Amino acid sequence: MLQQTRVPVVVGYYERWMARWPTVRSLAAATQEEVNEMWAGLGYYRRARFLLEGAKQIIEKGVFPRTASALREVRGIGDYTAGAIASIAFNEVVPVVDGNVVRVISRLYAIADNPKESSTVKRFWELAGQMVDPLRPGDFNQAMMELGATLCSKTKPGCSECAVSSHCQALALSHENASVQVTDFPRVVPKAKPRRDFAAVCVVQIAQGLEEEAPDAKDNSNLFLLIKRPEEGLLAGLWEFPLILVDEGKTDFQNRRKAMDKYLSKLLSFDVGQRSDVIFREDVGEHVHIFSHIRLTMHVELMIINLKDGVDRLCKKEADSTKLKLVNESSMESMGLTSGIRKVYNMVRAFKEKRLLVSEKGHVPTRKRTRRFKQ
Repeated sequence: MLQQTRVPVVVGYYERWMARWPTVRSLAAATQEEVNEMWAGLGYYRRARFLLEGAKQIIEKGVFPRTASALREVRGIGDYTAGAIASIAFNEVVPVVDGNVVRVISRLYAIADNPKESSTVKRFWELAGQMVDPLRPGDFNQAMMELGATLCSKTKPGCSECAVSSHCQALALSHENASVQVTDFPRVVPKAKPRRDFAAVCVVQIAQGLEEEAPDAKDNSNLFLLIKRPEEGLLAGLWEFPLILVDEGKTDFQNRRKAMDKYLSKLLSFDVGQRSDVIFREDVGEHVHIFSHIRLTMHVELMIINLKDGVDRLCKKEADSTKLKLVNESSMESMGLTSGIRKVYNMVRAFKEKRLLVSEKGHVPTRKRTRRFKQ
């Protein structure tokens, strides 16, 4: 959980996780969807998938691995996690290298090489391995990480309070040459600009039994259509509203709606306009969601429909990598959704509440495709 996430955010998640799955065996018995729901909001969902797959793998083998080499064979466990578990839990004399340790070692040895290059990474691991205390490897590794997280910070290192400052080559260089700063180490490597993607998102709400003039849909019998993402790739296996990527030059209203209609027709195996009554359909707004490597602009619309054939047949067709399900409003509130999809849902709720408020005041502008909310 602490990989890519700050400690204050993790604490609550960790406590809830451990209360529900206190052992590896109990975790291994969970479903991926249960794990995703518990993880929702932490991001980087592959970590949650690996936790579950790793737990199942350990239970199948019947023994928890106790060495770094054996731990690395578990799905989702890399060099850092293997070293941390082996040294802290089982007292194996092996190093741990994370971003904090890289910063400490880079300054101790004044290593100016690119910290992202494989040869430099290999050197950090070798140096860390030479430094590990053979009697208390777990305590030593935790101390190194803590030093990097506190005194040896990125921008304001507390060198005057550091217990190892007399051994720090970067500090010595800064005393010899005013143009050299401790913060020059490790070298800052510019991040690649995130890719810019654009998507049309359609929040499809099925308003069963409502009158046509009632797009407020506060009844819990109203259902939202959710799509399960493919089991591989970004946000694998997670639920979202119908979403389709569009070209930057085709983010206008007409092109987005055309692309979405085509997608829904293929997804549901029927024409929405022919097999349903579209009660309400309107743009809600935009939401920009930032991933580590993608800047995704989502153009959100709300569509409320009544199905002529009822909802029973809607989710019977499933593509190889896609599943559908209908979720009522109560379940949407408690369901584990990604932060981006949760934001979209909240946008739609706020949009409907605002429209309802305006409607109750009797100031709804006359528009052919927008009808008054039921009072």
